[in-house]
Amino acid sequence: MSDLFESTAPAPLADRMRPQRLEEYVGQKEVVKAVSKLADRPPSMILWGPPGCGKTTLARLVAQKTSLHFQQFSAVTSGVKEVKEAIEQARWRRASEKKGTLLFVDEIHRFNRAQQDAFLPHIEDGTVVLIGATTENPSFEVNAPLLSRCRVFTLTPLTQEEVQGILARAAEREKVKAEPEALDAIANLAGGDARTALNLLEMCGKQATVKVVQGLAQKRVLLYDKDREQHFDTVSAFIKSMRGSDPDAALYWLARMLEAGEDPLFVARRLVIFASEDVGNADPRGIMVAVAAKESVHFVGMPEGFYPLAQATVYLATAPKSNASGVAYQAAKGDVEKFPNEPVPLHLRNAVTGLMKASGYGKGYEYAHDQPGAVVRHGHRPPNVEGRAYYVPSDRGYEATIKKLMEERKKRL
Repeated sequence: MSDLFESTAPAPLADRMRPQRLEEYVGQKEVVKAVSKLADRPPSMILWGPPGCGKTTLARLVAQKTSLHFQQFSAVTSGVKEVKEAIEQARWRRASEKKGTLLFVDEIHRFNRAQQDAFLPHIEDGTVVLIGATTENPSFEVNAPLLSRCRVFTLTPLTQEEVQGILARAAEREKVKAEPEALDAIANLAGGDARTALNLLEMCGKQATVKVVQGLAQKRVLLYDKDREQHFDTVSAFIKSMRGSDPDAALYWLARMLEAGEDPLFVARRLVIFASEDVGNADPRGIMVAVAAKESVHFVGMPEGFYPLAQATVYLATAPKSNASGVAYQAAKGDVEKFPNEPVPLHLRNAVTGLMKASGYGKGYEYAHDQPGAVVRHGHRPPNVEGRAYYVPSDRGYEATIKKLMEERKKRL
């Protein structure tokens, strides 16, 4: 009597289309080249890449090439108990069958540091070869002791052409009548994810047309984690595009963030910082535009909030650039760290009591408004740091005017 819950349905198309030999593997040419040179006892490794780029398949092929027993589990559904059971099985297999074990841990970044530490002695003594797959940067998500014992391979999203090739092969094998334009549309929607592409093709049934694909496809979910690497990479590209005075690129990254659901006020804060850090006094209006955009977004919200954000992005990207104020602050900070307890010169102190006046507080101070050109002859810093130049204005935008004003002041001293 068969189990009521036993499934007789075929495996998903994405699983049925897994390559059985390394020669059939699509994409990741440099990684495949390195894997093809592995010895019978490969090193433990971390496969880092986006979803659907072939991490699990590559791990299976490594096991096949090296004749290791392949054992797989996911960190999403498993814990230390399952790890210990897998290790005990590997130890038994090694002793009784003289066969090594390749332990594949999908989503290894889901294990906490203590759970990751559980692998260390068994990698060291050769009980298992560990292959961990992760979509997150292992520098942040895999602890240092485990990372030091593994070789890291970085996998990239498949190209449009590579996904199209996988789809064409699947359509031929499954006898699906597929319009070339439909396969192109699926590949475009998949965004480098072979699993997504094959799932969409399977949903088309035995006839894949553009109309069918359009009916099945919903708005693509952008690859963007608001608290992880995609977040930091994307905002970095946004800032660097504005810094490079490329408004079109900056708008593209702005759209990537907003359409993926990024907090618009986070973007606004980055614009305010950029306005001071990278535009500075080359265009003092930059910070006013950025703050106005922040207030506007806070006031009107989304989706209309993209208007002030886009306006500020274009303004700041095309504005003249200067980081002179930030550089000047860091130089001043350096002197503060070198001379942390310098007393305020007496002539700059307020003589608010008779004793303070008798002690010389305020003596020799020149009131700027009473001097020609409002320029005073005395300094304004402790002797050890007097005369040191921190702020060096650029020749760009309004800073060129500031530079002239500073030069005129020096001539009056």
